[in-house]
Amino acid sequence: MASQRTVRLSLKKPTHAVCVVGVETYVDVRSDVPRGAETFRVSGSPGVHIFILYDPTRVTVPAERTQWPLDPNVDLTVAVETASKALDDLKVKVSYFGRSEDRVLGQSVLHLTGVDVSLDVDTARKGKAKRSQGDKKTWHWGPAGYGAILLVNCDRDSPRSRGPDLYNSQLTSLEDLKDMSPMVLTCDGPDKLFDSHKLVLSVPFSDSKRVGVFCARGGNSLSHYRQVLGPQHLSYEVQRQPGEQKINFYVEGLTFPSADFPGLVSLSVSLVDVGTLPEVPIFTDTVAFRMAPWIMTPNTQPPLELYVCSVIDAHGSNEKFLKDMSDLVSKANCKLVICPWVENRNDRWIQDEMEFGYVEAPHKSFPVVFDSPRNRGLKEFAYKRILGPDFGYVTQEIPFSGASGLDSFGNLDVSPPVTVGGKEYPLGRILIGSSFPKSGGRRMAKVVRDFLKAQQVQAPVELYSDWLSVGHVDEFLTFVPTSDQKGFRLLLASPSACLKLFQEKKAEGHGKALQFDGLEQQMKRSINELLADRILQSDSVFVQKCIDWNREVLKRELGLTERDIVDIPQLFYLRGPHAEAFFPDMVNMVVLGKYLGIPKPYGPVINGRCCLEEKVRSLLEPLGLHCIFIDDYLSYHKLLGEIHCGTNVRRQPFSFKWWHMVP
Repeated sequence: MASQRTVRLSLKKPTHAVCVVGVETYVDVRSDVPRGAETFRVSGSPGVHIFILYDPTRVTVPAERTQWPLDPNVDLTVAVETASKALDDLKVKVSYFGRSEDRVLGQSVLHLTGVDVSLDVDTARKGKAKRSQGDKKTWHWGPAGYGAILLVNCDRDSPRSRGPDLYNSQLTSLEDLKDMSPMVLTCDGPDKLFDSHKLVLSVPFSDSKRVGVFCARGGNSLSHYRQVLGPQHLSYEVQRQPGEQKINFYVEGLTFPSADFPGLVSLSVSLVDVGTLPEVPIFTDTVAFRMAPWIMTPNTQPPLELYVCSVIDAHGSNEKFLKDMSDLVSKANCKLVICPWVENRNDRWIQDEMEFGYVEAPHKSFPVVFDSPRNRGLKEFAYKRILGPDFGYVTQEIPFSGASGLDSFGNLDVSPPVTVGGKEYPLGRILIGSSFPKSGGRRMAKVVRDFLKAQQVQAPVELYSDWLSVGHVDEFLTFVPTSDQKGFRLLLASPSACLKLFQEKKAEGHGKALQFDGLEQQMKRSINELLADRILQSDSVFVQKCIDWNREVLKRELGLTERDIVDIPQLFYLRGPHAEAFFPDMVNMVVLGKYLGIPKPYGPVINGRCCLEEKVRSLLEPLGLHCIFIDDYLSYHKLLGEIHCGTNVRRQPFSFKWWHMVP
């Protein structure tokens, strides 16, 4: 137990003190003693614990441990085990003795009033606020860790709210309380004690814009709840009612971890003696919270919903593509959500606009959509159509400048769980494209990179994607789930694998087979022509070097071996300094469990089958995957995107609890 304050005894009159349950009070037995006193004896009423503290190397312990020397190395502390029923109902008596141990030279009396004050939260991470005698001021990661967790209250539980609930200082729905973390103030003691003492709840100024605290006083209707701590309220004098022993509070997070906010906040309650000037806090209890991070979900997590846009362009509507998506989700047993033209304003790139993730605390979890700063036709969709009850929203605006192509979330991915050199990443690692290894070039905005890094649980890895015209990582990589021990494979686009396949087909006598066979809108080229195209060959060498650079980074940062990587045949060509897919980019697929919606490559047809499709099937179907090739040529590929760019998947959260990891 921690030492509290010092109480000095007097021989002339009784001393009165308030003693907080579970907290030791130091009693000064040496300041006012009778002349000639050498020893003292202590007795207390039931319910008072007496502790003699001494240095055994300097103090000779009395035979019966009753009469102790008035020695600087001997101290007295007392504690009470329960709250008092009345003022001064507990007593401690100190008797002083001289050389004769039978003659009392004087006595001091200490009257105690016990009060039980404790601020408690879900330190044990069980979903309920419970009384804790341990360390509540600090927060620790890991399966044996402790410390309470806050959800950022970024959903909108009431249709009357214009934005996320965290913007409201007044409660708009009782359902909103379920998003908040419970906090209980114990305030048991004689009612008369609180005539001269008050309880003050407070938040440090630096934390006040990060956290809000609500309390219901007088009833359970919305009007009875008010925010007592938050950006406009740094302290709150608790309105304790006569006989009240516990008061319930509800705590909400207001901001996610960021570059200037590590995610930790604290709240305190102080018992203040108002009978003195200045008013003196005689006890303070502090609790710590960590803000739950925003967590991405990889392709290995089961799909829940597939989002896709209905659009119209010069080639007509994408109705056939929507039908293919409907068939795909039927196989994968998930839901299809179509964003209509009136809401997307003909912006089909829904993957670039947003990324689905989630937040979780022991008492609750809900999905949160991260809205990218690209702000094109879909810019209002996440806020107006997805934000709602138990569906949160977060964004990061880029100050002073507009977004680049690398700020779109086709340039944001996450790996499955990995272990790297003994270091576990049970929630995987975020992958973002950048200008590395070039100096200069395009890079994801710092505010977005800082946000992703600040979440801590999915340590980001920067890759080189600026070699591409669009510049997104989903143009050259994806992950697919497998049923073996590894649990996944990394798929990488590979010009080398494609040229090797074409060389094999030429050697088999199929050199005249045509790329883009079956497409009326594209000039067809034979395998012989493609292999003889020196510019395409040179472009392929450059692109392969770029992908190989990323391959080594991914192997190093994700702990992968060559056995974990599958090379998907794919050609690119350079348009100026940047590369674009020569035919529909097959790694830019949508992954719905074991069902893969893959861009149809329109490769050379040999024996009635596309050789590119057959190669991909031979690579992936032995892993238990189903390859479904879908035509996206006119609606997506010709506009420099593919199926993954034009879809978005909300997935099932991890079963692993993020607070069990150690970043």
